[in-house]
Amino acid sequence: MKVFLLLGVINGFLAVALGAFGAHGLEGRISEKMIKTWEKAVNYQMFHTMALLVVGLLFTKVTGNIASAGWAFFIGILLFSGSLYIYSVSSIKLFAMITPFGGVAFLVGWIILGYAVIRYI
Repeated sequence: MKVFLLLGVINGFLAVALGAFGAHGLEGRISEKMIKTWEKAVNYQMFHTMALLVVGLLFTKVTGNIASAGWAFFIGILLFSGSLYIYSVSSIKLFAMITPFGGVAFLVGWIILGYAVIRYI
């Protein structure tokens, strides 16, 4: 499905831009701990950007509900990385409490993708 390729491209761009912003724009403005948190958000966003692209490329080849994997990855990016970005600059712990829900969404996406690939091979 083209939507996952497009989401992958957009998230790849955003991950690079947010990574650069964190490295250059936030340096000296937030604590070192929060910089590391920002970096973790960027890393997970980029890893799951690649997963979105894989879902988009496999969509026509793999049977099953592979779209669910793509949506789980996208929701995971929003919840996991998004909450960490906001937490990094605000220090509001409520946002850090959202992060595990994004992690669960990532895990669900990997399980669905794995199941679809196993059925394909």
